[in-house]
Amino acid sequence: MYLFIQKTIALLALILFSPLLVLLFIVVKIDSKGPFIFKQKRAGLKEKPFNMYKIRTMIKGAEKLQRKYAGLNEADGPVFKIRNDPRFTRVGKILARTALDELPQLWNVIRGEMAFVGPRPLPIAEASKIPNKYNPRFSVQPGMTSPWVIKGNHKLKFD
Repeated sequence: MYLFIQKTIALLALILFSPLLVLLFIVVKIDSKGPFIFKQKRAGLKEKPFNMYKIRTMIKGAEKLQRKYAGLNEADGPVFKIRNDPRFTRVGKILARTALDELPQLWNVIRGEMAFVGPRPLPIAEASKIPNKYNPRFSVQPGMTSPWVIKGNHKLKFD
């Protein structure tokens, strides 16, 4: 019953936010070249890979530039995070700061790949570097938001 309610809420939210998504589509396309939706393989429940969707906030090909900016990584542990990432587009900075780039993940909730709350799904490359003591994170559905996100993911230690 819980999953049905969660999927129904996600569907209603996606419908409700569809005018905003159309507006964001226009703004993102005017601001920079590349697709509107960014798709990335993430590790989900039981480490099963799935495509997570976001509104693209970075320049086209940003993933390929990650190695170039590895020295700027501010996160500890096996994750990569730069507060003022130079790969962000002008509009992308605003979308990421306001979390509007996360709206397409409602589709992941509808598909049953994510929940509203749970550990953030890591990219496959980062998930493969997680020490075994953190494997319980893969025993629950990953979420659109988590305490890590709410408390300021740049300030918290990976532990």
